[in-house]
Amino acid sequence: MLNRLRKRRKLILLLATLLCVDTSAHANFIDTPTLICTPKTVVDVVSDSARHVIDKNSTQHMTFHKDDTDLMVFPLTSHLVDTDDHNQLKDQSRNQSIDSTINTTKLPSATVLQPELREPSLYALLNAEFAADRGDIERALTLYKQQSFKEDATAVFERALSLSLRHDNVGDSLQFAKMWQDQNPDHVPAWFYVAHLALKAHDYTLAGQSLDRILRYDPRTDLSDILIGIYPTTDSDQRELLEALQPINSEQNASLSVLKAGLLYQFNEPEIAIIHINRALLHQPDYVPFITLKADILRKTEPAETVLNYINQSRLRNPDSKSLYLYEIRYLLDLQQSQEALELLLEAHQRFNDAEITLLAALVSLDNEEYRSADRLLNVLAKTPTYLDQAYYYLGISAERQQRFEQAKSYLKSVMQEDLVLSARKKVVDLELLDDNIDAAIDTLVNLRKQFTVFAPETYVLQANILWQHDQAEEALQLLTRVSRKYPNDQSILFARVQLLDDRSDYIIKRTLLNHLQALDPNNLSYQLSYAQLLLANDQNSEQGLELAQNIRQVRFDDPRYDNELHLQALNVLASSALANENYAQVIEYLKTPYDVLPTLRSGVLLLRAYQGLGESAKVNALLADLQQRFSFGQHNVNDRVQLY
Repeated sequence: MLNRLRKRRKLILLLATLLCVDTSAHANFIDTPTLICTPKTVVDVVSDSARHVIDKNSTQHMTFHKDDTDLMVFPLTSHLVDTDDHNQLKDQSRNQSIDSTINTTKLPSATVLQPELREPSLYALLNAEFAADRGDIERALTLYKQQSFKEDATAVFERALSLSLRHDNVGDSLQFAKMWQDQNPDHVPAWFYVAHLALKAHDYTLAGQSLDRILRYDPRTDLSDILIGIYPTTDSDQRELLEALQPINSEQNASLSVLKAGLLYQFNEPEIAIIHINRALLHQPDYVPFITLKADILRKTEPAETVLNYINQSRLRNPDSKSLYLYEIRYLLDLQQSQEALELLLEAHQRFNDAEITLLAALVSLDNEEYRSADRLLNVLAKTPTYLDQAYYYLGISAERQQRFEQAKSYLKSVMQEDLVLSARKKVVDLELLDDNIDAAIDTLVNLRKQFTVFAPETYVLQANILWQHDQAEEALQLLTRVSRKYPNDQSILFARVQLLDDRSDYIIKRTLLNHLQALDPNNLSYQLSYAQLLLANDQNSEQGLELAQNIRQVRFDDPRYDNELHLQALNVLASSALANENYAQVIEYLKTPYDVLPTLRSGVLLLRAYQGLGESAKVNALLADLQQRFSFGQHNVNDRVQLY
């Protein structure tokens, strides 16, 4: 092909020149069909006014080039074509499928038949590339796909497929690649293209056939490029892929063996999965992803000691693998063997001098209350600019746990990383409030919203909460009312304002705000529960309020929406309604078990009233003693100010 392109260099130069020159022969252009995969002839449409330029006895050779708007006629004078090019054109003419003796006078008045070239047309390819450069991708793809089905057009096919992958959907790209492969069955790279696209398009039957064909050609071929980015995410697709792969012999292919092992592990079939992962490890015994997958599988079938021994032996064979160190460390932490994990972390810290390992070692040291070790590691980490904020944050945590509060505030105020700064400043606020430094706590929040406007709504909510906790509920409500005008759709501000409004005296405003919040987020259970509380506060038998509370109560623990605190609050709402109706047994049914599992002051008080209503003095005395012990009940502490008794 390079030789042919070299021979046509003068034609290319001529074409480039003529594209810049106006021509006197123009005609209307009819678009190329969307996709002609195996054309037999090429039909050029010209106007009658241009037909006079076609002369069988002319000393000029003519070619027709389709542009977006015109049919341009380029004269190729004989002295500009060298002998080789002239002979090649003559040879091509002799090989055409259309007989040269066709009487063109019998054709319709505006058509000229041109014989099809067996090989890709240079002019068509240039036209396609120009179209792609202009952004006319549909035309470029049409021309490239058309030319790719000619002889010796592998490079054209790959260019067409590259464009198709960027601009077509996966199904169209797969259809094109499959058609081309069917016409070129011995072109091995096309097998790989089709296999990858079939997996990507979830056509697992075709994918299985293609992979089987590849492995019969070369059982050890590397399939990693095919498998990149195609692992299915849905359960049904994973099962379909597994069914397609099961018949394929993958004993000698590590890539396919590990894919089968991963799918089988996903479907909780570790006994079969281990067979496939062992096959993969026979070919690549020290490949870390294979080792960790086997460890994951072993964790489902073997005791922890066996798994740890396997990981440990693999790590000793691969002493420079940070991933294996981290895997073993995290497994030890999962087993709650934090001291062993820390020892291994310190060893890894010495070996790799890696910031990720240093940070993890510092955190485990904090959890183990080894503050000297934690501080030493965090000070080392602070020398790495990328980890500076994390080092300051955890140095602040360490100082707080050691009750060095001023040092803790200093570290936490130095944190400026956006994903840590809010948490750090909240801790500073808590430390200021420990000393009743209300002004200092509020100043911290004011400075934070000046530095990070993105956190302004949250800082206003925190500020209002501080005011409310210190008996300044009216000031807190005024603050939230004022800033809600600045952030009219900020849900955190609106909901905080709702919680400060009274259920009875502010009923209309509170109901309006809750309706607005539910319109903004219809699935938010907190808004629904608050609305239920509002309705039941004004009508203890409100059907809508009871239904909302029951719906929240019935959310299963395995539902992503489930929240333990919300579940308990819903039970409290239902119990309050039952208590108002003197249905004491129902109150006990709602709250006895939850109070035993997770006791709260609110639940305890409702239970106490129910036992009092039933006249069960012994249970009243026992529960009252428990409340006094747990919550200092009746001793005028802060909890008594917020409980509804």
